[in-house]
Amino acid sequence: MTESNVKSQISNIKPPASFSDRARGWSTRLVVPAATALGRLGFTPDGLTFIGLALILATAVVLALGHNVAGIFDALDGTLARVTNRQTRFGAFLDSTSDRYADAAILFGVMVPFLQTGREIQVMLAFIALVGSVLVSYTRARAEGLGLECKVGLLTRFERFIIIAIGLFFNLVTPMLWVMAILTNVTAIQRIVHVWRITRE
Repeated sequence: MTESNVKSQISNIKPPASFSDRARGWSTRLVVPAATALGRLGFTPDGLTFIGLALILATAVVLALGHNVAGIFDALDGTLARVTNRQTRFGAFLDSTSDRYADAAILFGVMVPFLQTGREIQVMLAFIALVGSVLVSYTRARAEGLGLECKVGLLTRFERFIIIAIGLFFNLVTPMLWVMAILTNVTAIQRIVHVWRITRE
């Protein structure tokens, strides 16, 4: 089999749409008008990315002080870039990078109170969940850097946010950490297996 045939077969492999993909479609009616309004007010996609990161970091500080609250300011920056035709490669890079900082900040904020009270299991779970979250994103980015699509897996960023939000809102932090620690790493393994399958030829 020639290299061109292998690439053609790989490009034809389409993983099933994730819950995250479907959820983005459902939220279009809300996010697009909001992003359009922000664009009219003069906000830029990169500006929203920095504001979102600042809010996430502030949330992490609040969590570190022991308060169970969470926030989100994502989605709008990418939608604003699309509806105002301001999509740039740097903007996409900046958005993805700030998302990783945001993930780390939230889990660090969750970890700090457990560090202060000596609850070692929760600290380890938070660390494992952080590693898993990073690997979920890294495996996709590395695969896409090789020209492969890699959106498979149980826990994309959207599902991770939902789990964290539920855990913090209902004060179920320890169960949330167990779910995150296990399923983020399962997702990373799913993506590794997916890339192996489509490249083994």
